[in-house]
Amino acid sequence: MGALRLLAVSLACCWWPPGSQGKTLRGSFSSAAARDAQGQSIGHFEFHGDHALLCVRINNIAVAVGKEAKLYLFQAQEWLKLQESSHGYSCGEKLSKAQLTMTMNQTEHNLTVSQIPYPQTWHVFYADKYTCKDDNENSQAEDIPFEMMLLNPDAEGNPFDHFSAGESGLHEFFFLLVLVYFVLACIYAQSLWQAIKKGGPMHVILKVLTTALLLQAASALANYIHFSSYSKDGIGIPFMGTLAEFFDIASQIQMLYLLLSLCMGWTIVRMKKSQSRPLQWDSTPASTGIAVFIVVTQSILLLWEQFEDTSPHSYHSHHSLAGVLLIVLRICLALSLGCGLYQIITVERSTLKREFYITFAKGCILWFLCHPGLACISVIFSDYQRDKVITIGVILCQSVSMVILYRLFLSHSLYWEVSSLSSVTLPLTISSGHKSRPHF
Repeated sequence: MGALRLLAVSLACCWWPPGSQGKTLRGSFSSAAARDAQGQSIGHFEFHGDHALLCVRINNIAVAVGKEAKLYLFQAQEWLKLQESSHGYSCGEKLSKAQLTMTMNQTEHNLTVSQIPYPQTWHVFYADKYTCKDDNENSQAEDIPFEMMLLNPDAEGNPFDHFSAGESGLHEFFFLLVLVYFVLACIYAQSLWQAIKKGGPMHVILKVLTTALLLQAASALANYIHFSSYSKDGIGIPFMGTLAEFFDIASQIQMLYLLLSLCMGWTIVRMKKSQSRPLQWDSTPASTGIAVFIVVTQSILLLWEQFEDTSPHSYHSHHSLAGVLLIVLRICLALSLGCGLYQIITVERSTLKREFYITFAKGCILWFLCHPGLACISVIFSDYQRDKVITIGVILCQSVSMVILYRLFLSHSLYWEVSSLSSVTLPLTISSGHKSRPHF
């Protein structure tokens, strides 16, 4: 199982999409690209407030003037209506319906996007005099290099904020999260390290749980570094953003590994094993096969989701098929775990053991169901708030889940009581046919 985790993590390292592009965009306005698509898509941004700004810098003014280069801004809803309209608008008719237009005949252009009643997404397109012509004889004209900044008003109303409406607040959230991790590390790191060094029945569990926690903390730190740079230049450090996503995925794999270890083929303590190695894999073909299948499936879906979703800062979103399949997988795992625990709790007479199972169920089910639950809750929010609600909510819920599991496995009296149970009493466990003897 350890080799399986290493394989999944190595796969994540080698098979990884490039970092998302920031809101300081650099590229070239291309007549050929604009003609092929009836307008070259430059990017999109969620503007808000009364003094949002689009700033464009170009060098080759003569070419821009000769081609009658223009930028067209469409509100997302209006652009979607045009795309889905059955009227069959021509190229020129579509461009004429742009809410804002900018003619590029200077080195630097500033376009103020004002009077926005609520945050909304705007699409930016480039077109010139060759875009809507049938012949492509002149569409191979020289491209125009550009740099574009998309800015929202800050707290003082000045257009200096690189974050879109859907990203606002994430920088501050990750700062507070890193601060909380640092404070908790100062308070509990030494005692936790001593508990791990002692060994004992919770040794392996604490090691795996602590590894997952460290990966989450590393993800939060990488996100904070990326957002700190992003707030200054609108680009950030794409490598740090990608690294944050990798750490988060590795943490997800670690936690799935831990929960499968406790719920399917692994037990809290195998009494037929030695006390020095309390957690051993019960390598029956059925238990091993199911565990391998679930871990590999989640790893593939997590990586697939990263390739399909190119939106920046939205690695907890569920816009793709892979994201939906991940939610379905988590719901199935939570239901299976819940059913198994419910059957145990209803027949368990020991109050202490029942309390253990209930607390364990809370931590596991919260971990699995927080993403599906928040995805459902997010539909009541505006479009620009949904990804942010899911991202912040998932991180907080999974942190609470870790706290619940830490408290459970650091409770010696409760743990020792339950550790005398037979392996077949744990939920979803596939027994290997061996019986356990009580150990005192």
